[in-house]
Amino acid sequence: MRLGDLGEFGLIERIERAARRLPRSRAVVIGIGDDAALLRPGSGEDVAVSTDSLVEGVHFRFATQSPKTVGRRALSVSLSDLAAMGARPLGFTVALVAPPDLAVGTLDALLAGLLHGARAFACPLVGGNLSAGSELSLAVTVLGAVERGRALRRCGARAGDRILVTGSLGGAALELARAERGLGRIRSVPIPRLAAGRALARLGGVGACIDVSDGLGADLGHLLAGGRLSAEIDPARLPRPRGFATGCARLGLDADRIALGGGEDYELLFTLRPGGPGLALLARRLGVPVREIGRVVAGRPAGRRGAGWRHFEAPR
Repeated sequence: MRLGDLGEFGLIERIERAARRLPRSRAVVIGIGDDAALLRPGSGEDVAVSTDSLVEGVHFRFATQSPKTVGRRALSVSLSDLAAMGARPLGFTVALVAPPDLAVGTLDALLAGLLHGARAFACPLVGGNLSAGSELSLAVTVLGAVERGRALRRCGARAGDRILVTGSLGGAALELARAERGLGRIRSVPIPRLAAGRALARLGGVGACIDVSDGLGADLGHLLAGGRLSAEIDPARLPRPRGFATGCARLGLDADRIALGGGEDYELLFTLRPGGPGLALLARRLGVPVREIGRVVAGRPAGRRGAGWRHFEAPR
């Protein structure tokens, strides 16, 4: 059966029925069914909102990953933006554009992936929109709450700050490279560092924070905006997955370049004022491994811009 056979209202009912199986959230006053959802953050909290889209042929191909993986990824990458702000999820909406000849089973698998993340990260589906189109895309909007005055920002770095990153870098880019060579499918899904982000928001001395989506080199540039700052990074200190160097060598890839510019790791990149907690204590507080990779220094960066992915730019 195809979406065209099911029809718009049949598809809406199918999505509503699946979403009703999620645990109820006290933050959701009105969910799916009205013209708009109504959410209620806690007292003394600000609302954080972020939108990301995944477009077939640009961000994913079913030849290299399953529909369920695509659905899980669509929510995870949006939740990563909440993590980078130190926010907790309240709910999400999805605007789905799909061709009428898309198999209903493919839609069910996409939805299963979305709702898997919704359940895992206590972020219920509260609404959205459906439209027919020539290509499949999902635009996910996440809504979160953060204690007033505690939101993490991109703009607070200072000369002398330590530069740190959670988890590891380069694994997503290596897996993509393998898949594009027909050596396997993309199965891993980034874990949004929501708990780590909330812990950072409670920690004193945080300068700036961002999630690594376009590559460490490119995203670090956002933390150094303004032209008066640059960074000293030691590539040897970049955290990498086990077997990463061997995997890159087998594909003829430069391991340092992939770790620095590969992108789609969705780890938290942040700066801390000099001193502060050591790495072991910081890892315990954040609940995830943390590596210090360099320092923020005064002065304009020399040479070319950091490697990484940018939309609407010709390859360099």
